[in-house]
Amino acid sequence: MSSTILSIVEKKMKAVSEGLKQELATIRTGRASPSLVEHLKIDYAGVMTPLNQVAGISAPEARLLVIQPWDPGSLHSIEQAIQKSDLGLNPLNDGRLIRLNIPLLSEERRQDLTKIVHKRLEERRVAVRNLRRDALEELKKAEKAKTISQDEFRRAQDHLQKLTDIHIIVAEKIAQEKEKELLSV
Repeated sequence: MSSTILSIVEKKMKAVSEGLKQELATIRTGRASPSLVEHLKIDYAGVMTPLNQVAGISAPEARLLVIQPWDPGSLHSIEQAIQKSDLGLNPLNDGRLIRLNIPLLSEERRQDLTKIVHKRLEERRVAVRNLRRDALEELKKAEKAKTISQDEFRRAQDHLQKLTDIHIIVAEKIAQEKEKELLSV
């Protein structure tokens, strides 16, 4: 019983860490990365579709992204989605593909983005702690219902705390890597 609860909460904690990694990939650094724009939704044939499903996205140079749609008719929609996004990038449309020049970040903007990284990290820490709390409640219910012994409850509680600590450390490392990437010029 307790092993089932622990395995479920461990999967959820891993999902929290992976979600943080994906979320931080969308924060712009001075370097071009396809993950910067692949999440953008464009209007393709009346359906809001992620950009990476309608175009190839590549970074041929450190400060340039090239978006080549599979359907040239979607160029205008892609251009509009990029302009409406909060990325602050200006798309250059040549009729076949879109080029995005990635400008250098100012020191002030780097500091702002670092604050955003810290905020998102704290949100993920809270999420992991909430998962721990919920799992602990389940374990307490199982102990009260006598489906697990007190010893098993204590072992599960210790294991749950170790899982929590590990996943918070993983999230902190992900955030530290992003912060390091943001602050390097």
